This record gives sequence, structure tokens and C-alpha cells, in this order.
Amino acid sequence: MIPHITAVRMSGSARRAEQPLLVLGPSLGTSASALWTACAAGLTDHFDVLAWDLPGHGHNRGVPDEPFTMAELAAGVLAVVDDVLEHRDQPRGAFGYAGVSLGGAVGLQLLLDAPSRVASAVLLCTGAKISEAAVWRDRMAEVRASGTPVMVPGSAERWFAPGFLEREPAVGSALLHALEETVDAGYVQVCGALADFDVRDRLGEIAVPVLAVAGAEDGVTTTAHLSQIAAGVLRGRLVELAGVGHLAPAEAPETVARLIREHLLGRSEDAGDDRTVGEVRDAGMAVRREVLGDAYVDRATANATDLTVDFQDFITQYAWGGVWARPGLDRRSRSLITLTALVARGHHEELALHVRAARTNGVTDEEIKELLLQTAIYCGVPDANTAFRIAQGVLTDLAPDEGQDTP
Repeated sequence: MIPHITAVRMSGSARRAEQPLLVLGPSLGTSASALWTACAAGLTDHFDVLAWDLPGHGHNRGVPDEPFTMAELAAGVLAVVDDVLEHRDQPRGAFGYAGVSLGGAVGLQLLLDAPSRVASAVLLCTGAKISEAAVWRDRMAEVRASGTPVMVPGSAERWFAPGFLEREPAVGSALLHALEETVDAGYVQVCGALADFDVRDRLGEIAVPVLAVAGAEDGVTTTAHLSQIAAGVLRGRLVELAGVGHLAPAEAPETVARLIREHLLGRSEDAGDDRTVGEVRDAGMAVRREVLGDAYVDRATANATDLTVDFQDFITQYAWGGVWARPGLDRRSRSLITLTALVARGHHEELALHVRAARTNGVTDEEIKELLLQTAIYCGVPDANTAFRIAQGVLTDLAPDEGQDTP
């Protein structure tokens, strides 16, 4: 059964028709307004922003009598988006999407069921499968017995990073109040959809650019969940936000807004954004570890001397924080480009390192073979011959699935 979805327009009317449509999805137990309003303030200059409410949540007080699946929920979202696009004179047009937790799961479902409709997606604090079915069944029974207020104490612990409620009591209170006001039957129905949701084996079907955003303090959908998405889709990238829990748009609204702008508009704001040098360096270190692995980075850092320490800092900040962290290319594409450049320049030690990194970034053995054959034509047979030998050694050392798993 396709549920009825209501939407909240977060943009003013002045420039809506000129701006690309951005659709924002909520987390279970939240409302569009409570979760997204602060973050949307950093988006409305660039997008026509539309946020939707789940059945029984926020402004959407209706709940269907019959259960619905995640695919049916996604179809309900698409129906309300199509109505907005009709009014924009863009029938069945494409749109950008960002969703949190359950909203991210709906985003994955849209990418699978209507891939031509979603131009680009930012999936925050979510997973291709979120918890086990038994967890959701237990929660359904709890809410049936005692109502959504029974969920408030546990959600206060699960949703936010330590100290957030003390720093931002008004934000936390609004979100917890939205949970308390959620219609019991709506909460239960959404839990049922989550219990049956699992698209881990279908991530490879998603070709649209996806930015997966994890909260470092999120104990519900951990960085591993988001890494699985970033590595599993064809054009994925992972960002981890320090000091953020499960509701990133509420906890770090400016940062999330910047990430959405950069990803959906396809350009970096590094030259003019508000990040400090330290933040760029921290972002670079996170990317460097994800691509090259903790063991390599720890070794490089430990071996730094007075002569080389500034160079290590330079690489972390400019190569990894400034280039590899840019949104214009996914990491898989950057790995392919890097391998080609290293073959061409004969940097064999770096080539071995980046063959491993390419596997981490989702490049297959078959694709590495094809790339090296291409370099035989454009870089020279001797260069490709050496590169094949190095790559064979690396790939032989790797376990069959190593590098294809989550970094």
C-alpha cells in the first residue's frame, strides 16, 4: 500500500522556479521542520527545498490502515515530489535528494526504483540495512503498549553526541517533542518497513553520485554502515563528521548544508568556505586513512622526521584534504586517474600502494587489467609490463575480497 506523504516547502517563493529542486527526508520519530529547518537555511539560496513528513509524523497526521514497505514509502515520496514538479512545469523531472537514517533508506530505495529521477544524493547517518528485524519488532510492540513517549528517553541517548543536549537544549527539545507527538500507529508502521529493509546486495546497481555522511559518535548507523554504502555504489564517497551523532542536520547544520551544496552542485567551496586549516587537515587525514589504511598512515606518521614532518602535513592538507576530498569526482575515478599517472611517471613504489587503495575504493581486478592495457598504448609497453608485474604482486597478496569491503 502506498502511503500518503505530506511535504513542507522550506524555500521562499521568489526564485523557486530558477533553482534545482532538493528533497529532504526525515529520520524515524522526527518532523521535517524540527530536523531540517536550521540546515535548510544554508540551502535555500541554491535550491528549491522541499522536506517531507512520514505518516503520523509532523504535519502528516494520516496513517494507512495497511502496512507498507520501504519501496511503497519511496513511491509515496515520489508522488508528492511529482506534484511539486508539475507545478514547476517540470513533469517527471530529476531532483537532488538528502535523507537522514530512515530518510536515507528511502533515498537508497529511490535510487534503485527510480534511478533516472534522482540526479545526486546525500545519505546521512543511514544504512543499506538498519538494525535487525527483531529490534524493530520489539520496538513496535513497545509503542503499541505504551505509545511513542516511551521512546523519548532512549532516543535522547541514541540520537545525539555526548554534550549536545546541554549545548543546544532548544534543538534537542524540539526533536524529542516531535517524537512524543508522533502518532503511535505511524511510528509502528515505519518500524515495520525498516524491519524488512535490506538492499545491501543491490548497492552495485546505483550509478548516481552518492555522498555518504557518518556521525563519528553515531551508535545507531555507524561509520561502517556509511562506508558500506560509499564502497558499494558505483560512484560513492564517504565523509565522517567528528563530534556528531545520529541526527547530523540538527547537530551540525552549517557543515551538512555545505556538504550538500558541494555534492549536488558539483563544486568544492574550499577556496571560500569557513573551514579552518585544522579542519581541512583533519578531513584530509580521515580521507587518507580511508583510502590507504590505518597501518600505512600510522607508519608514515611515526617515521616522520624533522626533515619530513612538514611534507607529511603538506600532503595530508593539500593532496588528501584539498583534492581527494573534493566532490567533483568519486574516489573510484580518482584511483583510476592516479594509477594511470603513476604508470606514466614510473613511480613504482607509489603504484603498489595505490593498487591497494584502488581496491579499497571499489576498483575491480578486471578494471585494473583494462587500465594497464590502456597504459601500454599511451604510456609504453615497458612501463605497462612493469606495472602488470607490480599489480600482480599486490593482488596476489590480497585476500579474495580484501579491498572490496568497507575501508
